[in-house]
Amino acid sequence: MNDFEVLKNLLVKDRSIRRFYENEAIDEATLEKLVELTRYCGSGRNLQPLKYRIVVDEDEKRGIYPYLAWAGYYKDWDGPEEGERPAAYLVQCMDSRLAKDCLCDDGLQLQAITLGAAAMGVGGCIIKSFNADKISEILKLGKDFSPRYVLALGRPKEVVEIEEMSGDIDADYKYYRTPDSVHHVPKRPLSELVI
Repeated sequence: MNDFEVLKNLLVKDRSIRRFYENEAIDEATLEKLVELTRYCGSGRNLQPLKYRIVVDEDEKRGIYPYLAWAGYYKDWDGPEEGERPAAYLVQCMDSRLAKDCLCDDGLQLQAITLGAAAMGVGGCIIKSFNADKISEILKLGKDFSPRYVLALGRPKEVVEIEEMSGDIDADYKYYRTPDSVHHVPKRPLSELVI
């Protein structure tokens, strides 16, 4: 398999996972390997202002969980139940000593981490909706580090399937879960992406 096919397969495998085998720990060394991938990403002005707080401590995980919002399209679901919660988190933070914004660095780095995680058999969910003040307080981040995203990580406990959307511009793009607990993600066809 050539490099392009390897990358494409990883991108297909790299889905948002929201239910995990909580008791299957991810060690700090593995998380550091994932963070190391961000060193090789492009960075606006090459400032590299993003830092990561690794969260594997049980008290910290329990502390931040209530301040995370999960799956906006699932109106009747408050997030994973005990036993299905993330085994670890990476909290992406802006280091204000280096910059006030990060241009597009945050997305580039998060994708690098989730691709690396997928290659290791680890699932992730990038969370933007969370209480930053509470997360900062619980993790004692200090004034120089402001959380931008929380990346939940763990061994996937759910199946995610990609579906082709119709070519209709108004096609339904919302992800959904079927009664068999499979998470479905519609994707626009290539013909819709090229102008």
